[in-house]
Amino acid sequence: MRKYLHINLNDRQTATEEWDGEALVKAGRYLIAKMLVEAGVATADPLGPDNPLIFSAGPFAGTTFSNANRLSVGCKSPLTGGIKEANAGGTFAYAMGRIELAGFTLHGQANEWLVIHFDKEGNLTFEEATPYLGKTNTEAANLLYERYGKKISFALCGPVGEYLGLLAGITISDSDGRPSRLAARGGVGAVMGSKKVKAIVIDVAAMPRLHDRKKTLSAVRTYAKLIQEDEAIQSTYYPIGTMAMADYTNHVGGIPVNNFTLGAQVNDSLETFKMGGTYITELNNSRGGNHSHACMPGCTIQCSNVYVDASGKEITSPVEYETLALLGTNCGLRDPDDLAEMNQYCNELGIDTIETGATIAVLMDAGLAEFGDLAFMRRVFQALQSGSEEGRIWAQGTAHAGKHYGIHRVPVVKKQAISAYDPRVIEVTGISMMTSAQGADHTTGNVPKYASRDKDLPTLMAASLEAQIACAAVDSIGLCIFGRSVTNPNIAFLADSINAALGTALEPTFFHKIGRETLRLEREFNEAAGFTAADDNLPAFFYDEPLAPSNQAARFKGVEVHDIYEHLDEGGTQGVPEEYGRVTSP
Repeated sequence: MRKYLHINLNDRQTATEEWDGEALVKAGRYLIAKMLVEAGVATADPLGPDNPLIFSAGPFAGTTFSNANRLSVGCKSPLTGGIKEANAGGTFAYAMGRIELAGFTLHGQANEWLVIHFDKEGNLTFEEATPYLGKTNTEAANLLYERYGKKISFALCGPVGEYLGLLAGITISDSDGRPSRLAARGGVGAVMGSKKVKAIVIDVAAMPRLHDRKKTLSAVRTYAKLIQEDEAIQSTYYPIGTMAMADYTNHVGGIPVNNFTLGAQVNDSLETFKMGGTYITELNNSRGGNHSHACMPGCTIQCSNVYVDASGKEITSPVEYETLALLGTNCGLRDPDDLAEMNQYCNELGIDTIETGATIAVLMDAGLAEFGDLAFMRRVFQALQSGSEEGRIWAQGTAHAGKHYGIHRVPVVKKQAISAYDPRVIEVTGISMMTSAQGADHTTGNVPKYASRDKDLPTLMAASLEAQIACAAVDSIGLCIFGRSVTNPNIAFLADSINAALGTALEPTFFHKIGRETLRLEREFNEAAGFTAADDNLPAFFYDEPLAPSNQAARFKGVEVHDIYEHLDEGGTQGVPEEYGRVTSP
């Protein structure tokens, strides 16, 4: 049994629901889609009082089940105008589970800035937020620790979110207490800012009650062992992390460089790619950095990192692939130390590194600076922090900046910046970014190494759809996708583990069912919001400008891929055994 709270910010009244069984399983992205559709807010002002802001934790939240303490945050996106679920690692979902809180929804808008505080018994109080306003995230975090003690977790609206900048995410404390994990995409931080909630603080309590504690803890150990024996995780995610992808995308010519005008920064057969994961890992390890770091309690994948300078002093945590590409190569940076500096600015302001990097690259392409101009990038962050007139323009994201400066090369889908996989080369991920109701988000269905050029469109759409189903399911149960090489093939074990924790009677087919239903609900929301096949198009330059060095242009238009969800019941689920991943006749 866990609680779900509806918190009315106007009158500070709270309604409590008691949830158990499958209600605790169908969480995260599924729950957000279901609640938003049922609330009928598709046409609401996303920065107005009628847009709910939903926080949801998965069935293992509060335990040390590896990579199972992911937090989902959702609302109508002020960036895209469609549905948005942004998820994050860190400690917040873990802390929610420890006070047996399945989730909560923030309704309405407060009159004054607030901090919402949950004590170890789950009791909620509202407190004044004035001391934390206008501070960097590190400054605000330190003040929160002074006020509430060190044994807390928090979700924080940064300074850009305070003035409703659409670059803003919601910052979550990591396993060491840093304000460094973000529910980053879609402007969710601006929605938190519109509600005048500066921070949500949870006192970390003891492990939650479990249906069968002995079996659950045994499952925790078994799953950790599977992670530690998995080749994909142990050869890539554990020693290098997500930045390993940069070596691959640069090699195949699919990494964004200089506002998506090139697909490779260097010819790696002739020179070292210094923005690649291999080089950065060796550099960071040689300096005494930590390149196998758990962002959430209990995670044995440890794909995060703590990046240090030449003297061994911490610069930032973490440097991820998407940041490396969008804020790095896409802006013309070639030095990992410069990238780390820019990453930390994003951490301090609580903003999405993908959207921010894409925005800065558009500004450079519009003639405001040369690519690689570090001084200009610093000026952008200063403007964003101060909320100056130009800073507030830039804070509205890539699509708005491109329109303001009249540039044609604006890499967005549904007004959200395209992730670090150029769709002219990495086509299946491109189809996922085009068709997802979430906007251009690689995590909705990433298939980066699929050999696509000799395949027809139905084959590529099927590959995208299988990945989208699996990703939607993982996002709905609080898991991190980087465990999928273990999670998906062992879906029967996962069902048994959840049954032990919650007393449910799940069959292994629950996984694909929740993934498919989530995608249907998200499409339903976006259709009600007015989205059509035209919104699935890539920007024209992807079709008109072949990408060097591959000389490939985008092949598929929105109208050709828009009906992808009409085929939801036809294929399997990425990585899941056939008998558990397909729709079967009754």
